[in-house]
Amino acid sequence: MKSQSFTIGMCLLNLVLLLFIAARPGDQVVDKLTVREFELVDKNGANRVSIKTEDDGSVILRMKDSKGTIRVKMGADESGSGLVLLDADTNPGLQVLAKKEGGTLSLYSKEGKKREY
Repeated sequence: MKSQSFTIGMCLLNLVLLLFIAARPGDQVVDKLTVREFELVDKNGANRVSIKTEDDGSVILRMKDSKGTIRVKMGADESGSGLVLLDADTNPGLQVLAKKEGGTLSLYSKEGKKREY
């Protein structure tokens, strides 16, 4: 009798689980997603991209290589916006700033010499 009760219980549990899985919609379209930070991870769970609102109110996008080193940084706040592309040694290669006073484009040579436009 105990084994029959166990078998019936397991069958009911499996039925409930099957109904739960079948009732879930496959692909959902979300009209709006509200978060304080968005993080994209690779197959190993390492953070590769983050978009977050900092404590000072600025919004920052950071893209990282497979070792976790920031390679692209883009930000925006009340004073304007900026983009920095970093080389293998994490030195800036390109920097673009847009401020109320005007925009600047800075290119950096291999030696670190800055040319501003």
